[in-house]
Amino acid sequence: MKKFKFTLLLTLFFFSSFSQDTVRIIHQNYTTVFSKSKKYPVLVEWWITKDEVGCRTPLKRKDTFKPDPKLPLETDLSSDYLKSGFDRGHMCPAADNLCKTEDIMNESFYFSNMSAQYHSLNAGDWKSLETLTRESILKNDSIHIWCGNVGEIKKIGKVSVPKYCWKVIYFVSEKLFMSFLFENDGSKSDGLKNNEVDLDVIKEVTGFDFRKN
Repeated sequence: MKKFKFTLLLTLFFFSSFSQDTVRIIHQNYTTVFSKSKKYPVLVEWWITKDEVGCRTPLKRKDTFKPDPKLPLETDLSSDYLKSGFDRGHMCPAADNLCKTEDIMNESFYFSNMSAQYHSLNAGDWKSLETLTRESILKNDSIHIWCGNVGEIKKIGKVSVPKYCWKVIYFVSEKLFMSFLFENDGSKSDGLKNNEVDLDVIKEVTGFDFRKN
């Protein structure tokens, strides 16, 4: 009984600390749960449909990285990334927003939607998964996506470099989940299959239960 009570207290303390550290921000095309201590999103959620990524005249991408106006002080991170050697890695990709308005596209460049990623990951398997998702939506009615970051390798200024970056994809028409866990390091890409994991692994690592969403 004492052990159970102690475990319960630890659990309550964890979720209390988590809720105090994180801020949930709703934007037009994505919602982010941003860690004020880590200075990265622990969870970003959005939907994409065929119409949203298959337009004939997509907007031109503008790399307008900026603080989130809904959390300006905690996301004023340009100087932390400058000359750090790390990419400003999108969670909700800019390319998922190019068929919408200029404002929506610009929102994807808020630092509340970024994490410090090694270039080999950001331009490698992480990008490949983004591309695969957009290609898949042309064959599906809608896709629900969650992604985020876990842990800390080191800091660049105030920003924690996450140990892992993860993504969960739900194909609505097929009622199918795909989930991926990437180690954020400088190694070469080794392919999406080598990073695909069971959904329960992501739940264990993050504490989020996606089957309830």
